Amino acid sequence: PISLKHIMKTKPFILEPEELQLCLFVDSLVTISDTGRELGEFTITIQQATYHDEDCYLIHANSHGCIDDIPCGTSIMAYVSKRLATLEQHHHEYVKIKDHPLDRKSYMVRQEDQLVVNKIVTEGQDEKRHTFTFPWSSVEGFISEASNLLMLRILAKRKAVPENMVFLSLDTETHLCTSTFKELGLRSQTVGREVMEVFGIERAIQSEKDLPSMWHFFFLSDGHLTSRVQIGSPVTMRLIQMPLLKEKAEEDEHKPVFEKKPLIWEEDMHLYSKFLDRKEELKANHATYVRHHPELKAIMADFLQFLLLRKPEDIFVFAADYFAPFSSQKHLETSFQTSKANHVTKNN
Repeated sequence: PISLKHIMKTKPFILEPEELQLCLFVDSLVTISDTGRELGEFTITIQQATYHDEDCYLIHANSHGCIDDIPCGTSIMAYVSKRLATLEQHHHEYVKIKDHPLDRKSYMVRQEDQLVVNKIVTEGQDEKRHTFTFPWSSVEGFISEASNLLMLRILAKRKAVPENMVFLSLDTETHLCTSTFKELGLRSQTVGREVMEVFGIERAIQSEKDLPSMWHFFFLSDGHLTSRVQIGSPVTMRLIQMPLLKEKAEEDEHKPVFEKKPLIWEEDMHLYSKFLDRKEELKANHATYVRHHPELKAIMADFLQFLLLRKPEDIFVFAADYFAPFSSQKHLETSFQTSKANHVTKNN
């Protein structure tokens, strides 16, 4: 078992490797207004990954939609260790208000004995960049937004939240604050055509510089999220179609699988056989690469979402600006300037 240190005054919070493995699945919810109108979608994917040769989890959360006909959304992509420590996290939020769009990007990574957070905030044409550093010793018990998603699934499967469960977190202004968890108990919720018993958890961020933020989450017995609402928000994220429960999916995995017999071809079997062998070799090679780098699909999905929402005239510059924060080795402006220079050269 793995012990996660936090600020609790009770016994340590122990993570079992087996229960972490049971948290690897996809949540897909619909964003609904207080009048019942569908406004967008919300997805959470947790899967195994490798980060600098360390086995870990890749967590990707994505929310896009329109509120009062204003496009808005947020995405989180992070590598989280088996101790729930955040190895790297990308966080992007945007509100596309006409003539005054708001865009926030942050990149969090551990560098030697420090936690470094780079932020880019763009309001209209005004762009501001900030860097925050925290000594690693000062963030013991820190839970990022990505780690929080995995933590909630674990608590939901246990149907229990320890008393005085408090961790460190960051508020919207990147100040250290406390994040608390509280049990809301059981209640009934309609999912599709079924009435299910769901378990509730309250999470609150107690900022010293701003008003506290609070969310209510409800989960099925296997950890699938059924609803999420931020207190004071006019929208709710809700599960509208019953998923295949994790326990049921594991039972199905043990059913016998019958392989398909190869097709018999009448034309030039030797050449076509070589073609098929080469085709399968390439597919297997590509599939292996994608499987070893699950972040590829998450990155491309986010990029295409933002590209289609913004519809920029210059895709090269837009792409360079979008991917610039992903580089931890170069200055944020380097790839942007390089791409722009290459694009100008190409056009000339």
